[in-house]
Amino acid sequence: MIHCRIVTPEGIYKEFDTPIINIETEEGQRGILPNHMPLVTMLKIGALSCDVDGVRTLYALAGGLFSFRDNLAEIFTDAIESQAEIDMHRAEEAKERAEGLLNKVDDPNIDQKRAEAALRRAMNRIRVKGM
Repeated sequence: MIHCRIVTPEGIYKEFDTPIINIETEEGQRGILPNHMPLVTMLKIGALSCDVDGVRTLYALAGGLFSFRDNLAEIFTDAIESQAEIDMHRAEEAKERAEGLLNKVDDPNIDQKRAEAALRRAMNRIRVKGM
């Protein structure tokens, strides 16, 4: 088994044991099984899936860092929501807000990169909720 610890700026979000972790890294999707070689990689805005007590569990991650060594997986992220925690209405509103900001191309007060990241996070939450 793999012991997984998910850490946000507020502290430990969740700890659990799982036989597999599927994550979306900057290099592509990865499946992590027990006794995987040590790994440190950047996570993109994407999904995390794992089996907890025989139940497949999905999370929307806002990117971050993944570390694996000696069957301990640590995920450091600014934000994470389980599929059950995602409020679809709120995610759709966030998507619309981000799209509205991106449409204001000529406004020098709009941080385009930040608006693009907000759009990717909202779309990821909507995707994970629908899985």
